[in-house]
Amino acid sequence: MALIGVQTNGLTQLYGVDGAYRVMKAAGFGAADVSLNALLPYRDIVDKKKSDAFEESLAAFREYAEAAEKHGIVNAQAHAPYPSYVAGHGEYNDYLIRVMEISLAACRTIACPRLVIHPFFNGYENAMPAREEWDLNLAQYTRLIPAAKKYGVMILLENMFTRHNGKIYEAICSDFDLACRYIDVLNDRAGERLFGFCLDTGHALLLGKDIRKSMATLGHRIAAFHIHDNNGIDDQHLAPYMGIGDWNGFVAGLKEIGYHGHLSFETYRTITKAFDPALTEKVLALIAETGKLFAERAGV
Repeated sequence: MALIGVQTNGLTQLYGVDGAYRVMKAAGFGAADVSLNALLPYRDIVDKKKSDAFEESLAAFREYAEAAEKHGIVNAQAHAPYPSYVAGHGEYNDYLIRVMEISLAACRTIACPRLVIHPFFNGYENAMPAREEWDLNLAQYTRLIPAAKKYGVMILLENMFTRHNGKIYEAICSDFDLACRYIDVLNDRAGERLFGFCLDTGHALLLGKDIRKSMATLGHRIAAFHIHDNNGIDDQHLAPYMGIGDWNGFVAGLKEIGYHGHLSFETYRTITKAFDPALTEKVLALIAETGKLFAERAGV
């Protein structure tokens, strides 16, 4: 059966790194999605701050490697800091590329073969013309090819959304035909399968996407998931069955594309917002059991 994973974000704040891996293992998880983004948070990037964690020594990441080995957890995927691009700040964007390169090096340190790096886009207000966005993303991801090859890590793109006046709109890679083109062109440039896709079920749900059809379009390019639910209005990061997601369709999609990787949940708000902290370990166990149910029904 597939390994079932959950993100470290939320858990490390409650338990510390070692404690997070301990409770993950006790809840029934065999894999982790390592939230490297917690070491350089969204607001810090928007404010153009830097982080001592992303230095050549990689000291900040070794604790994740040690905890994974100690508790028998596989670091199956990781999430780089985001946003990956800040409009109009070329020097800081060069720093962010270096952060992505250090994140790739960190993945080797923690024995993690996949890193989600959000596509490079400006949001709704500063949206670029489609061709400019295409060229920018090909250029930025291409800059990361040498580091990805050096450290033996696959870079995963993710489907995004954006907001304006309280309404949610499609953003880069939410057009899954275009997402396929990104991955295919980048792999052609790399000369090997160095790029894949992390399908975020919650983002797809917000945009009214049929998850089963979305999976069929992406097919073999899917190398990981961010599995979570919502009410169709807000990016709530809830556990499946707490929102309006079509989870039977998700399982059918896994079968139809012949997916045989791990299943990872991005459900930190279920842990940090939806339930009392006293229930955290029980909620985690339920999420792990949900993953096992999906895997069993899909034959993963």
